[in-house]
Amino acid sequence: MSKVISISNHKGGVGKTTSAINIGAGLNLLKKKVLLIDLDPQANLTQSLGLTNEAINIYGALRGEYKLQPIEIFKGLDVIPSTLDLSGAEVELSSEPGREYILKELIEPLRASYDFIIIDSPPSLGLLTINSFTASDEILIPLQAQYLALQGLAKLVEVVDKIKQRLNKGLKVGGVFITQYDSRKVLNRDVVDTIQSHFKDEVFKTKIRDNIALAEAPSQGLDIFRYSSKSNGAEDYLALSKEVLKRSK
Repeated sequence: MSKVISISNHKGGVGKTTSAINIGAGLNLLKKKVLLIDLDPQANLTQSLGLTNEAINIYGALRGEYKLQPIEIFKGLDVIPSTLDLSGAEVELSSEPGREYILKELIEPLRASYDFIIIDSPPSLGLLTINSFTASDEILIPLQAQYLALQGLAKLVEVVDKIKQRLNKGLKVGGVFITQYDSRKVLNRDVVDTIQSHFKDEVFKTKIRDNIALAEAPSQGLDIFRYSSKSNGAEDYLALSKEVLKRSK
């Protein structure tokens, strides 16, 4: 049975989509079969993997028009694409009975086919994110090594706790990892110390260093490993993927 993981932070610009793609690709390098689900109306994950205007997407599946139909990016890594139309889903699905469970029910038939299903959640705490959390076994939280990183995080943890109590008793925070890290900056080091004092063992040892290759890869429709396998970004995301795999056992 696969593990379903949400990558989530309602603060934008923290490397959420980059992390979803590259953790997925890293786990694939480690011989795991992975499905990426783009649940963000901005469709950045979809576009970053070279897909545009896919007729069959997460929006239509959530509306009940068809089942989830994965697209193979390469062997062992599939994706469910998103679309800008998904921005209307919050309103459209709000009156649906059992609306919090729609994604969970869609994923269930696919679980046996994958080792990991990774959901790129939208940068909000609305119905789409609630669906993501209800469908997931755990949540991974990317945090920037910047002063405002912890601002609003209490709200995310509060939502996770409510989902756990009311909708998904097995849900847990699987870990927190640092993105856009520069060890030369005193502020970055201080923020990491603060994050570690808050989350303790939940913080992954691997820090994702600030790396231009991570910003360049999406423009080529590639993950970091196919774009620049020798870069710091590739090294860091492979190390993080190994930690994710180790914690999942």
